[in-house]
Amino acid sequence: MKTKIFELSVFISLFLCIIGCVSFENNCDDIRHNLLRLHVIASGDTKEEQELKLKVRDAILEKGADVFSQNDTLKTAESKIKDNINLLKETAESTIRENGYTYSATVELTKSYFPTRQYENITLPAGYYNAVKVIIGEGEGQNWWCVMFPPMCLPAASGNEKELKDVLNEKEMDIVTGGSKYEVRFWIVEKWQELKARLESDQD
Repeated sequence: MKTKIFELSVFISLFLCIIGCVSFENNCDDIRHNLLRLHVIASGDTKEEQELKLKVRDAILEKGADVFSQNDTLKTAESKIKDNINLLKETAESTIRENGYTYSATVELTKSYFPTRQYENITLPAGYYNAVKVIIGEGEGQNWWCVMFPPMCLPAASGNEKELKDVLNEKEMDIVTGGSKYEVRFWIVEKWQELKARLESDQD
């Protein structure tokens, strides 16, 4: 009898864990759909190439401040970015030339995979996000990323939590500010998203 009770307890615990993780992943998916990331990829991993990546990043943020800020919705932000893709590309390439390099730059609005990432007191779940991707040269170096909508990484941004509260609901804010409380669930979501990404890649 005791064995059956124990087995039932384990089954119920696993069931509740699965249900909880599914609900958590659904909330994470809503978070992904409400954000727009910036993804800058260096040509390579030399010190000079990594320094160039940061200079391109700074130029993109400065030149694109009017593009990325003062957007009421994600749809508006994406529309403005599409209209200004050439401006952002020209900004990246002129910065590259000013620093003595001849790399070309690719700038596109696309979906990119991001691992779980912590920005100060904010943790964003792993998965695919809409992103402005800036690739320098062959794009074989380490990358840098931030959140462009809401404009958390712009110089005029007023603070991580304040910006996010404009686009995330109470439960979603609890997740991104939950820190260690959700550490295990973030790990599970990341492994699940990595598996999905590999499966999708195999099908291409």
